[in-house]
Parts: sequence; C-alpha cells; structure tokens
Amino acid sequence: MESFRREVREWLSANLVGEFARLRGLGGPGREHEAFEGRLRWHRHLAAHGWTCLGWPGERTIAEQVVFHEEYAEADAPAKVDIVGEGLLGPTLIAFGTPEQKARFLPRIRSLDELWCQGYSEPGAGSDLAGVSTRATLVGEQWVVDGQKIWTSNAHHSDWIFVLCRTEPGSRRHHGLSYLLVPLRQPGVEVRPIRQLTGTSEFNEVFFDGAVTARENVVGQPGEGWKVAMATLGFERGTAMLGHQVGFRRQLDAIAARAPEDERLTRARVELHVMRSHTLRTLSDEPGPEASVLKLFWAGWHRRLGELAMDSLGPESMIDGNEWQRLFLFSRAETIYGGSDEIQREVIAHRILGLPR
Repeated sequence: MESFRREVREWLSANLVGEFARLRGLGGPGREHEAFEGRLRWHRHLAAHGWTCLGWPGERTIAEQVVFHEEYAEADAPAKVDIVGEGLLGPTLIAFGTPEQKARFLPRIRSLDELWCQGYSEPGAGSDLAGVSTRATLVGEQWVVDGQKIWTSNAHHSDWIFVLCRTEPGSRRHHGLSYLLVPLRQPGVEVRPIRQLTGTSEFNEVFFDGAVTARENVVGQPGEGWKVAMATLGFERGTAMLGHQVGFRRQLDAIAARAPEDERLTRARVELHVMRSHTLRTLSDEPGPEASVLKLFWAGWHRRLGELAMDSLGPESMIDGNEWQRLFLFSRAETIYGGSDEIQREVIAHRILGLPR
C-alpha cells in the first residue's frame, strides 16, 4: 500500500502545476463558486488519467480509496465538481440501472462530460423524504414532471438531475415513488440560486413545469423509487470523508496556532481522532444506518469548530469575508443538509438501537 500512496503523491505533485497549481485549496462546501471552470478542467484531467470513480465496483480497494482521498487532501488539491454523479448516481446505476442506462450515463459521469445534481428535498417536506409531492405522469413515451425541489447543490452548474417523485396518484409516504433521470437544460425547468449567509449561492431551487424525460429514464421499476433512493443515500458517506477529515485537521491546527490552548481545543482534537476511527471501522461494511452516526458526529463537530474559531480569534473573526467567519456561518447548514440532525437521530434510534417509534 505504501507504493500506491507514493504513486498518488508523486502524480499529484507532478500534475498540480501551472494553471492547476493556482487552484490549490479552492472549492468545497460553502466555496463551490471558487474557480468552478478551472476545477472542472482539473477534474477532467483526473478522469483522463484514471483518477475518478475509484469507489465503483472493480476499480480500487477500500484501502486504496482511503489512501487516495488522504493524499488528495494532503496535497491541498482543489475540490472536485461532481461528487454527486461520481459518488451517488454512478454506484446507484451500477446497482439498479439497466444495461442501456449504464452504457448511456456511466462513461459521461466518469469523464465529466455531464454533471449531476440530486433532486430530493422539497419546501413542504424538508428532511422528510417520504413527504415529497413532486409528481411525474407517464404520457406516451415520456414522463412529464411537475413540482419543486430545494437545497439542490450545484444545480446551476449541472446538466442532469435525479428526481424522487410521486408517480402513483393518491399514494402516500414511501409508496408510489419513482426515481427519474431528468435533463435540466430544457423548457419547463427553472433553476434559481439561493443566496446564503456567506453571500454565496451553491444551493438552488429547481422548478419543474411540464419538464419531460424519456420513459426509459426511470431507475428500477416505477414505484420502487424509495428503495433506490435509500440505496443512493447509503453510498453518500464513505472513504471521501477521510479526505474531509484531513481538511478538518488543517482547520483545527490553524486555529490552535493562533489561540491559547484550552479544554475546547483538546476536546476537538480527541473528537477528531474518534471520528477517524469510527470512519475506518465502518468502511468495510455494507452501507447502512451507521452512516447516520458519522453524519451526526462530523456535522456537530464542524459546527462547534466554527464557534470555537470565532470565540478564540476575537474581533479579527468578524472581518467581512474572513475564513473563520465563513466556517462559522456555513457550518450552521451542515447539521441540516444531507439529512438533519433530528432525522439522523431517528435513524439511529430505530435502525440501530431498536427503539420503538
């Protein structure tokens, strides 16, 4: 494994040069607006050299994925631009897609020729995924989609969206849902960026008003959308989280270098080690409810780190556009997106602890 680590490290060192060197450290949650076109070129460069989709079946071992994500973060390489297509939809299509869907979409995900976003959350449902009301009706050879999604990351940069919608009139909760692949660049789709506390707009509202997609662009059978959607969420948190934790450690070290040592800093260091240990412990298992433990842990930890940064650095942290101010403001969202803390606790209570509803 050390030889593979050396290979990754040497490749990144040799390729993060010129235009790409200027992208170091750019992008990521709350900073997706930074050098998007340059980061897209970098991501395509990774693809051309075989460094995308490492988590797909038959690509790389779990250990190799861990090494890659850690070395990628240590090199301060720019954030990738299509983690949704590579990390969520790709594995879902491999598990549930038809041969035709795999042939049509997987190569374009791998090469970054088509970018994807996720159409789950809705204004009237929030983290209650079974409460979606966006509907799709089969008319001839096309699905006609009407409704609204919200908090859709990078929809303004995306070409396609996978949409959980209601296809059986009168159905309730997790019944009667389907998982559709819908092109975004068409009449009947409107994308409106949402301005956040940080002043950036990586989240969006997406409105469907008679938007269409081909009949064959349903993943799984019509009515099986809940099963497919749950599988997608299971792919969401894995080896890439270890790379994020390298970034967390870098932020913690930067705060510690400028603030007096106290109990909160010590606790943050200990909790970061615990977070890494839990991540490694769960990597070899099939995706399951344990991912909710990790999401609850890291989101709360990062939010507390933002609060610690503001408290420790004092008036300097209040300067508009300050890195620590951005961390403090954007980390407020991390306990909500990807499933709110309340939803994660529900999953842990019912599916891990076996508590009654």
